[in-house]
Amino acid sequence: GLSLIKFTETFKTDEDCKKYLGQRKWSEGFKCKKCNHEKATVLKGKRTAHRMCTLCKREESPSSGTLFHRVRFGLRKAFFIVYEMSTSSKGLSSIQIANRYGISQKTAWYFMQKVRLAMESSGNHPMKGKVQVDEFTVGGKEKGKKGRSYDAKKKKIVGAVELTDDNKIKRFYALPIDNYSGKELETIFKAHIDIGAKVETDGWKGYNKMKKKYDIKSTKSLPGINFNEIHTVIQNLKSWLRAIPTHISKEHIKAYLNEFSYRLNRSIHKETIFDGLIG
Repeated sequence: GLSLIKFTETFKTDEDCKKYLGQRKWSEGFKCKKCNHEKATVLKGKRTAHRMCTLCKREESPSSGTLFHRVRFGLRKAFFIVYEMSTSSKGLSSIQIANRYGISQKTAWYFMQKVRLAMESSGNHPMKGKVQVDEFTVGGKEKGKKGRSYDAKKKKIVGAVELTDDNKIKRFYALPIDNYSGKELETIFKAHIDIGAKVETDGWKGYNKMKKKYDIKSTKSLPGINFNEIHTVIQNLKSWLRAIPTHISKEHIKAYLNEFSYRLNRSIHKETIFDGLIG
């Protein structure tokens, strides 16, 4: 929830970052991970942010068990990378981050992938009410490949958006798929859609399988007339992916979908995006 200037003023050193992690981690009290004892002493010197169990003497770092565990290139740099990834309106490449923070491209890439993994939805709160589902591709145009071409090289994705009663976007999730079969399309239903949701899809036959279990209404997609909400999110996602100045492989597209959905969903509900990644 801080501006870049306030963020910079708040976290001036690695020690500032450690203290913040400690405050968040033990805000409801200490519990030893080894013996479950609930009392600890604060260490002295350079490790004032650490805690030591008074029973078994196990020492615990404020960063252990968090996104910043075993970061070797500086905790403050890691904080700023997470801040940029969670607040930037444009996609960022590991090359950009490496140059900006004076670390290797490989180190930047691995840490950014770690952040994207932390952005993945738990799936514990499935979409309810009105939900739109649609499949699409990313990766540019291919000559002679139109519509749902099974052998196209473009990456295939299925997305779902939950709407409010007045048709405003509430949440969005997307998953990569190998093809447009009912088995593949069902993955978004199993992962993110409540069994009682009112789902709307286009007329593609691949959704017929789910009609036995879910309340699905199939309607022919008419550009500019229906499915406007999910189509808007899909276009924003495509624009965001195109702005990332590096190739995104099929193997890692899911991580980027996690990032887009996490930031979109948190921003809609005005939640603190940075703090949501710390635990």
